Amino acid sequence: MTEPRVADWQNPAFVALRCFACEQLHDPHIPQTVCRACGLPLRVDYDHARAPLPPDALAARPASLWRYREVLPIRPDHAVSLLEGWTPLCAVGDRLFIKDEARNPTGSFKARGLALAVSMARALGARALSAPSAGNAAGALPAYGAAAGIPVVVAMPDDTPKAFIDECKHYGAEVHLVTGTIADAGRWLREHGPRDAFDVSTLKEPYRIEGKKTMAYELWEQMTGELPDVIVYPTGGGTGLVGMWKAFAEMRALGWRVPRTPRLVSVQMAGCAPVVRGFLDGAAATTAWPEPRTRVWGLRVPSPLGGFLCLRAVRETKGTALAITESDAAAATSRLAARTGLDICPEGGAAFAAYETLRERGDLAPHETVVVFNTGTGLKYR
Repeated sequence: MTEPRVADWQNPAFVALRCFACEQLHDPHIPQTVCRACGLPLRVDYDHARAPLPPDALAARPASLWRYREVLPIRPDHAVSLLEGWTPLCAVGDRLFIKDEARNPTGSFKARGLALAVSMARALGARALSAPSAGNAAGALPAYGAAAGIPVVVAMPDDTPKAFIDECKHYGAEVHLVTGTIADAGRWLREHGPRDAFDVSTLKEPYRIEGKKTMAYELWEQMTGELPDVIVYPTGGGTGLVGMWKAFAEMRALGWRVPRTPRLVSVQMAGCAPVVRGFLDGAAATTAWPEPRTRVWGLRVPSPLGGFLCLRAVRETKGTALAITESDAAAATSRLAARTGLDICPEGGAAFAAYETLRERGDLAPHETVVVFNTGTGLKYR
């Protein structure tokens, strides 16, 4: 069998790039977006025998997501990094923890995914980058673009909070405001964006998911070799949800002790809940949500490309999906911030409201450990 070619920037364990849906192989040494055969997201595959990662190797490593270099596609010495990852896991109640992603560069979990996407884009020769965003990705992408020396174009819904727009401009991005949702912003970029810009939209390139999956690796370490019983995760495009699901399988392939897979709970808003509807309907894939309405901007994603993967992740882990009202999310955001001193964003508040609902209806046993994700800082919303 022919040995796979290994580039100088490449983790030697990164051996294949395949479609999540049809398994079509793609060349990892050129820029790739979605599957050429079916148009769905691509998956990074590793041969862990080429670069083993024993847990005891982690203790002396830097406190960033690059401590997991054996399960990332690019070598850290070729990466664009702002020291993302290794965010705190905060105990806030009896067997309840908040994973506070607000501590990342640019104040959200988007730093994880964009660190990998921009690193890979630069390694593969991209000269410009673009993406639509409902907020936090629009701040992270220009920051990493600036660190990489690559110009960035962002399209955002015109009702996005001003702080996000100002943040993009602060990092030197070209910003276009578009009437509608993130889906309309993506359409605008396809029709009017620069032809030479590489699209790093959610799951329209293979590597953002690799950064987001490190949240699961951190949980395993921070819980001293265990994983929680339940993870409650606010879901827009779904990269983090799918990434953690991917990471659980990788941990087992690495030989880590993983006695249980956490039940994944996908949280969306009542005014935009394609994953929840697909889950309740027993569908294999999501369909576009008509007239999406929510002020929880990161969850206003009416047609996630990876919706079918979100459904697969929730079902395979025996999880569930919940839709939260605007009023319940707002009240839970304030309640959790006042209770913990953490700067809770609306998406994190929606996840906490879902946790409370699960408790009230008896879906969480008293002995079960739960992690709720706060995906970003609330400062940008005020």
